[in-house]
Amino acid sequence: MAAYSAVPPDDPFAASRTMFDGLAAELAGPAAAGLTACGLEELLDERGREVLRQLLQDHFDLRAAREEQQARERRAPVTGTDGIARTRLETGHGRGLATLFGTVRVTRCAWRKPGAGNWCPADAALSLPAGRHSHCLAKLATIEAARGSFGAAHDAVTRRCGPVMGKRQLEQAVTGAAADIPAFYAARIPEPCTSATLLILSADSKGIVMRPGALRAATARAAARLGKMRTRLSAGEKPNRKRMAALVTVYDAEPAKRRPHDVIAPPGGRCGTREPRKGPRARSKWLSGSVRRDPAEMIAAAFDEAEARDPAHLRTWVVLVDGAEHQLELIRAEAARRGTAIHVIIDIIHVLEYLWKAAWSLHAAGDPAAEDWVAVKALAVLAGDSERAAAAIAAEADAAGLTGNQRTGADTCVRYLGSKQQFLRYGQALQAGWPIATGIIEGACRHLIADRLDIGGARWGLDGAEAVLTLRAVISNGDFEEYWRFHLAREHQRLYPGTVQGQYTLGA
Repeated sequence: MAAYSAVPPDDPFAASRTMFDGLAAELAGPAAAGLTACGLEELLDERGREVLRQLLQDHFDLRAAREEQQARERRAPVTGTDGIARTRLETGHGRGLATLFGTVRVTRCAWRKPGAGNWCPADAALSLPAGRHSHCLAKLATIEAARGSFGAAHDAVTRRCGPVMGKRQLEQAVTGAAADIPAFYAARIPEPCTSATLLILSADSKGIVMRPGALRAATARAAARLGKMRTRLSAGEKPNRKRMAALVTVYDAEPAKRRPHDVIAPPGGRCGTREPRKGPRARSKWLSGSVRRDPAEMIAAAFDEAEARDPAHLRTWVVLVDGAEHQLELIRAEAARRGTAIHVIIDIIHVLEYLWKAAWSLHAAGDPAAEDWVAVKALAVLAGDSERAAAAIAAEADAAGLTGNQRTGADTCVRYLGSKQQFLRYGQALQAGWPIATGIIEGACRHLIADRLDIGGARWGLDGAEAVLTLRAVISNGDFEEYWRFHLAREHQRLYPGTVQGQYTLGA
């Protein structure tokens, strides 16, 4: 059995004090007098971290001595979370723990019984992680990995903490950190709203370049097929290396009535001093994304969040979409399944894109008159008269004698306005104060995916992509600190079920 000290030493932090005094003496000496401010900071960053590491080590040693003293005085059987009583005490059981300040050794007592695993009460008291890396170190790794590449995150952790974590271990820590996100949001109670507050839903998708083993089955089969050319793709061929990430958002907004001229300036621009009326402002925004789950599952999750906010369906539900048929079908099917009345509005920005296609069929490239032409047609659409706007575009194309490819843009716009007419009720939307643009979900696609998962050269595994995407959503929602506390509580119960953190606090 390892030697032990039955009574804590007179000064359990003597080693820390010695190191601190040595650092203070060095700062008072002639060598430090010649350092620049930057040099002093670098010295304190390196040496100060070692002092903090020793402080942490001294504290763990003190707790170990106190635990051993109490265990030897009481000698009572100790029952673990498995319900087995253990009577044999063995001291000096140590394990390494990589922390923000460096690696320390945690020594504790183990209670044993033949045929049963060891039980260390101090592990539950300290809520030690299952692996080598501390929860604070995992939190730092998670924040850095959500911000930049895994390589950059590893460099950032090493600069701050020293060589305490490998890149592979960092990736594993990030994956584990995202494990409780679904449970976290399922347990939250939404902020109450009045029945007049709008409930806005939106969805979108964006592809992420994946490793071959992480592709969906159909995409993997398409990627395995040989192309027409050996060294490059021919016209119309796709590399088939992406997996679609589905994003959804739900938020509240107070109605803000507007008129078409508040959205689109009339031909020639606005005159006078009246400021355009502002649209509805989003609040209590909830973003969620997944690479693993398909769009149908994510749209169902968005409806779950919406029903949590409005279980009696007393509020006005507005669903903003980009017009993709598959997305529209999923949304309408989910609403029908739940018996929910929804108002589907196509993003006005997508409509403007089709109007500009028609404009270039009727105007020469770069013609300034095209801008006023688009403004006139857009104002008609915003007034709720998309049918009249489509008829006018078709009539102008006929009058100009356009044929073949010359009128492709105009015909495409006319077909779009006709087929989507039921989702272009902007007159009603503006009068009721609804939003008419998908800026929040479009921005989420850029921020959550393009800024991190779509960086040059990135090839993702499924677990890593899912973890980073969901964690970036939590951070974007402003919920990370609250989520981390929830995650630590769940992790403690997984490792030490039935115990409360601090239950085994050891007195002097």
